[in-house]
Amino acid sequence: MPGPRETAGYYPVYLDLRGRRVVVIGGGAVAEEKARGLLAAGARVRLIAAEATKGLADLAASGAITWERRSYRPGDLAGAWLAIAGGLDPAAAETVALEALRRGIFLNSVDDVPHSSFIAPAVVRRGDLSVAISTAGKAPALAVRLRERLERELGAEHARFLELAGTVRAPLAERHPDFAHRRELWYRLVDSDVLDLLRRGDEAAARGRFEEILGVAPSARRAHEEMEELAAPAVVAEAAGGRSR
Repeated sequence: MPGPRETAGYYPVYLDLRGRRVVVIGGGAVAEEKARGLLAAGARVRLIAAEATKGLADLAASGAITWERRSYRPGDLAGAWLAIAGGLDPAAAETVALEALRRGIFLNSVDDVPHSSFIAPAVVRRGDLSVAISTAGKAPALAVRLRERLERELGAEHARFLELAGTVRAPLAERHPDFAHRRELWYRLVDSDVLDLLRRGDEAAARGRFEEILGVAPSARRAHEEMEELAAPAVVAEAAGGRSR
């Protein structure tokens, strides 16, 4: 296993888990939280646990996840792209971590930073907006409090802004090919009163602000509906953050 961290922090990243196998070891409440977040990200979840919460059992019964009703055995990470373990005794956690290391699989061992090759941040989500907060596993409670503060400050208007923004990116690029100019326009829009208008529910005025500043009116259709016509159908989301923040 790797030794103590010698660098200042972690490299933050968002993973595309669509269609990828993720193994979750353990059947408690945290495992359920992780499994639901992984499913929302489009992952194929394989649960390994002798017992599981009712929520996990229901997911297995519906076919949303596969459930191996037993304790972890070496070899269970074969074919996995990512792994999450929780509630294991030290010996089992060490065994899982060694297998993950040998197979080159990233592992989050919940509340067990020494055995983890990645940690899950506290996450604030408003539609396509996500803000991840991490304390490098040193004070998860602080990450939670910061998340709660941001949840009060960031509202549904941010999610709607991104939906509208997604519909104008392509036509804006056609109208203004110069990247530097487009960037200037985006900052003008973000720094305008467009979010206040959306917060007040005045979407007509907000759309007008888009057209006034960008020269392009938002489509009435949602951006993800347009994207579905250009790519194979897939669930796009982000895995929910859990412990070890």
